[in-house]
Amino acid sequence: MNKLDKAYTGLLQDILDNGSAKGDRTGTGTISLFGRQIRHKMSEGFPLLTTKKMPFKTIAIELLWFLRGSTNIKYLVDNNCHIWDGDCYKSYLSKEMFSSSLESLIQSEEDTLLTQEEFINKIKTDDEFAKKWGELGPIYGKQWRKWREGEYTTPLGLDGPSIWSEGIDQIANLINDLKTNPDSRRLMVNAWNVGELESMVLPPCHYSFQVYTRELSPKERIELAGGKIQEKYPALIEQSLRVCDERSIPTRAISLMWNQRSCDTFLGIPFNITSYGLLLEIIAKAVNMVPDELIGNLGDVHLYSNHIEQAKEQIGREPFTLPKLNINTEFWPTERGECGEGPIDAAAVLNGFFNDDFCKCLLEEDIQLSNYQSHPAIKAPLSN
Repeated sequence: MNKLDKAYTGLLQDILDNGSAKGDRTGTGTISLFGRQIRHKMSEGFPLLTTKKMPFKTIAIELLWFLRGSTNIKYLVDNNCHIWDGDCYKSYLSKEMFSSSLESLIQSEEDTLLTQEEFINKIKTDDEFAKKWGELGPIYGKQWRKWREGEYTTPLGLDGPSIWSEGIDQIANLINDLKTNPDSRRLMVNAWNVGELESMVLPPCHYSFQVYTRELSPKERIELAGGKIQEKYPALIEQSLRVCDERSIPTRAISLMWNQRSCDTFLGIPFNITSYGLLLEIIAKAVNMVPDELIGNLGDVHLYSNHIEQAKEQIGREPFTLPKLNINTEFWPTERGECGEGPIDAAAVLNGFFNDDFCKCLLEEDIQLSNYQSHPAIKAPLSN
């Protein structure tokens, strides 16, 4: 049974039944609730909603963009992902209007402001224009991979001059900590950098995530290897576990919980569920663990006023079985180089993961989604 779609459509119904009318930044208007949670067992299928068709590749491209440390939309546009087009174009308009007087724009023989379609096409075809106007500020990718980049910092408890920071790679640190201290309660990544919020085109909606690991039981490991536990015969259990070790069967399960302050429940939350599910799968593969549970803590949970009829349509649909995801890691970069020597360098490994060639291979060959059956897509306007 697909419990995820039922939980999600239940959330939509909850907003319709119990939400309060609220104004919002975009001027669209919302019905809103506060404080809800989504939980999903990864063993029950990959978390991609089936009550409306979801663009899995678009979601995967955005996640890889975050993991690359990118903050410019050119990579997205080049890969036909247009999630951030509206925010970037809105930023372009505000900067152009600020730098040019309205009177000069009106008097100009040519309209100097590009339409959004012209703007996105120029991002794709003009590298210098993209470098100037495609930048969104220090949003997710910068915070995940380069927190405090370009700042002077003084190490705690030390005297003397400050040290120039090349940036803190939170994702690399997370991977390293999972390998060296998997029971840590500090396995967290944060995008809510209060010192840089004003420089972002949009402050993070999903602002942090935490992972948690636990040891798998002998029964879980043996079943994961395709065997059956023989509880009456301890010697067989020991023999089976030795085989598990020889085959590098994971010894731990890993769960991920993300926190989100602002939740566009019809358009945004389905993307967030899938994106963090994919992130959990990628991290699990990187550290040889089994994806366990995905949890979303949701703050302001809202439906925009122009999404209400669409939500009602989706609520009336019966879910299909969730799809399966397989990630091939055969050709992933290794931690210690070709000879298997030297210390673990998680940052170098991740940079090897997320270069252009690897991302292309990951999207086209290594991430395989199977048995995805869904109802048709439901269109709804995006409020920027």
